[in-house]
Amino acid sequence: MPHDDDASSSSEHSTPFDDLDAYIALPRVDGIALAPDGSRVALTVSTLNADRTAYSRSIWSVPTSGDGAPTRLTRSAKGEGGVAFSRTGDILFVSARPDSDAVKDTEQAQVWLLPATGGEARAITRLAGGAGGIAATASASDTIVIGADILPTADDAGGRMLERDAELRASRTDTKVRAILHDTYPVRYWDHDLGPDQPHLLSLDLHALADTIDPGTAAPAPGTAAPDEIAAGAEAGTAATTAAYPTSLPRPHDLTPAPGRSLDHAVAALTPDASTLVVGCSVPETRSGRSVIVSIDTATGSRTTLFDEPETHFESPVISHDGTRIAFVRSAYSTPEAPAAQEIWVADIDGGNARRVAADWDRWPGQLLFDADDGALLATADQDGRGPVFRIPIGTGSAGTADTGGAVEQITHDDFAYTGVAVDPATGVIVALRSSWLMPAHPVRIDRDGTVTPLATPAPLPEVPARMEEVETTAADGARVRGWLLLPKGANAADPAPFLLWIHGGPLNSWNAWSWRWSPMLAVAQGYAVLLPDPALSTGYGIDFIARGWNAWGQAPYTDLMSITDAAVARDDIDASRTAAMGGSFGGYMANWIAGHTDRFDAIVTHASLWALDQFAGTTDASDYWQSIFSPEGMHANDPHRFVADITTPMLVIHGDHDYRVPIGEGLRLWSELAEHHAAADGTMAHRFLYFPDENHWILKPQHAKVWYQTVFAFLAHHVRGQAWERPELLG
Repeated sequence: MPHDDDASSSSEHSTPFDDLDAYIALPRVDGIALAPDGSRVALTVSTLNADRTAYSRSIWSVPTSGDGAPTRLTRSAKGEGGVAFSRTGDILFVSARPDSDAVKDTEQAQVWLLPATGGEARAITRLAGGAGGIAATASASDTIVIGADILPTADDAGGRMLERDAELRASRTDTKVRAILHDTYPVRYWDHDLGPDQPHLLSLDLHALADTIDPGTAAPAPGTAAPDEIAAGAEAGTAATTAAYPTSLPRPHDLTPAPGRSLDHAVAALTPDASTLVVGCSVPETRSGRSVIVSIDTATGSRTTLFDEPETHFESPVISHDGTRIAFVRSAYSTPEAPAAQEIWVADIDGGNARRVAADWDRWPGQLLFDADDGALLATADQDGRGPVFRIPIGTGSAGTADTGGAVEQITHDDFAYTGVAVDPATGVIVALRSSWLMPAHPVRIDRDGTVTPLATPAPLPEVPARMEEVETTAADGARVRGWLLLPKGANAADPAPFLLWIHGGPLNSWNAWSWRWSPMLAVAQGYAVLLPDPALSTGYGIDFIARGWNAWGQAPYTDLMSITDAAVARDDIDASRTAAMGGSFGGYMANWIAGHTDRFDAIVTHASLWALDQFAGTTDASDYWQSIFSPEGMHANDPHRFVADITTPMLVIHGDHDYRVPIGEGLRLWSELAEHHAAADGTMAHRFLYFPDENHWILKPQHAKVWYQTVFAFLAHHVRGQAWERPELLG
């Protein structure tokens, strides 16, 4: 994608961000798992497929020593993901790749096992509805727990649940029935319908798998079935609907019969001996699901509720390496009056001796795990535009106390955000992925003294066209408001860059980590200076900073954005006469609010945006939450659609029809009301509406992402730089 003549502030030579085809082809690391012996990590890496219309994941092995080269372990058209390690170092993953041992390829994702000793991967499940992922593994047991969706009428099938599920699915397919009958709320989540099946947690004994493998016995030829896979009297041609679950595979054991929707967002952990599964799940409560923590005896299936309180969520349980304790996050319900703090608690494995730790630490944990010696917790959290790793001492207090055992220690001190943290219990070495706005996610090792060593990566870090600076200002109420400013490397007082305010979603979020979907580097390559601010409601600055914008989205968040914009455009390397604003989701809400409250920008881009809060709150996929955090007065006062008549800035509206978090009705109503108030007599407008019939809250298909950026940059070039409007070629 060539620069226009006005993009002279861009980098002096080409980078992958100067061309959208080069950008979408960049490989990206998106998952990490640590081997039991700590010697290597397994990475999942996404690469563009041959026809450039989708991404496919593969698994790579990288040594944690800091030397050596990445080794590719898997290769398939369907790709692999959800990587975990078994106790013995075998790699477990989920893939819809063809299974040559199956009677019929159903194209459903299954759990696969790649032996640590080498050889081919083999499917270890054959579930009619596929496997949802690997929920938990155990450090001293061959038992693992996987997620799987089962039709509710198959749940009570007298020991034939898996077979009955296959029969029912085949019947629905044959009769072309897609209807779903709901008896609880919700019915959708982000980009997919819930049901008709329900999520279960199934245990699987990998030792039983080992007992069935005979190296001297050839696998059945593709398209055939072993005798034990065909029910008595069944013909091979109908084996897909009548087959028993194959005895050549370990039979999954259901730990969660009749779960309803309680496991839609379950987080599970196994004790080292796999005797106890601790699960963060939900219990129905009118329209909402209150999060609770339960333990399940994996031998008997008996279930015990460990933590459950009215109007309180208990989430994200993790188990210590010695299996004696759990840690979790507790938070009261947020109300229109205030956001709730997220508290870190520890307890004995049976729920006893529960007590809060790090009571004075005013951050929200993104990830929680026990440190190597179980004497502390490791956590990630947003902080001041970064996402460090922290060590949280547990102390020796008793139930009801808040003995922290010492102050929370920040382990990493760079400008990066860390995810996927894991620790080697033998050495205490930590591995993680880290990223910033200058570097996409890449694997690193963190030693006990905090030294960070980049590991080899199969996705080389691309050259970027930007330099990054931190900017801040003081809001009218005295609050510090900060953000990142990305500038073309050549921007200076003699050649100032046009300005683009880019507002994050959430709203409980922070601009602190690389995003492949929202890439300001592409705008910098076009010559723009991009401001990534964290206004009120942003995380990483304490609960009081969030509360400044609570139930008042159009107040402090808006004035914070305007204040830090003022500070940025006052620089001599930014052209204050050429400016634009854009955002998605909550950022789209803010873009809409800005459009109705100031004419300072030359163009506004609003993606997947909240427009009419009363409509949105009743049609989103989680209406109970959104209606609970606003008072009626707050929702009305901060509703952007009331100010449509005041909009004078040209707007580009973007929405996907499969967006269930911010339903398409928001974009349709915004577009309708823009036309109602601002269309000329012949129906023409300065505004534009980019509609994706088959995308959701994010625009994920690579070629659609290209169209998204082409349209955004054409719109900005027209209104910010005064160039002729040029419709992207693929949009006709």
